[in-house]
Amino acid sequence: MKIGILAAGTTPEHLSSEFSTYADMFIQALQVLHPEVSFEAYDVRDNEFPESHAACDSWLITGSRSAVYENTPWMQGLQALIRTINEHKQSLVGICFGHQIIAQALGGVVDRYQGGWGVGIHRYEVTDTMAQVQLGKKNFAVCAFHQDQILEKPSLAKVFARSDFCEFAGLLYESHILTVQGHPEFSRKFEGCLLDMYDKTLSPDILSQARDSLYSEDLQSSQMLAWIGVFLTQTRFSGETLLH
Repeated sequence: MKIGILAAGTTPEHLSSEFSTYADMFIQALQVLHPEVSFEAYDVRDNEFPESHAACDSWLITGSRSAVYENTPWMQGLQALIRTINEHKQSLVGICFGHQIIAQALGGVVDRYQGGWGVGIHRYEVTDTMAQVQLGKKNFAVCAFHQDQILEKPSLAKVFARSDFCEFAGLLYESHILTVQGHPEFSRKFEGCLLDMYDKTLSPDILSQARDSLYSEDLQSSQMLAWIGVFLTQTRFSGETLLH
């Protein structure tokens, strides 16, 4: 089985000697969980796309510093691929930017959030019973780093995670698409480095709260990564039970 990583962004250059690329963060985490799976990464920002949706069995779209409403040519190409993947009911996971561009491609609305930046470790309520079973929790916390949000979800999507700050933090599209606004691939250390990068951009209050969260919140990234691994490597699930 092969999982395709559609890399919409990468680690900031000055952090690249210490941290992996966004694509490699996922590949490394998922290889530990599923050593039998192979991976191929495509840098879609450079118009590096697969020949077809069938080039891989399932797909994951990473985060990006870009905004989906910029609607650049590579984003248009990515949205076309998303719609094809959806039509063929292939498994697809979207993270942050990936979460947002999947929503936009399938009829949702994404824009700058008037409530400001979502940074630090954020905790989300799990509102869907099946998701609670997969995560083993009724809430979970992962790193977040975004200024944009899904403001209107596609009609096809069902909310599985939310917070007061982010209404559409986790979405499920039928049995084949899973997307999350947060970053389960980010470590506390990497999140802290990003906060340092944006210390002149973020307000002092937001920056202080985000830095405090790195010490006060427990991360449940491993649970979310485990679900993502199952989602991408197993056949469809329906209701509350995975179909093997």
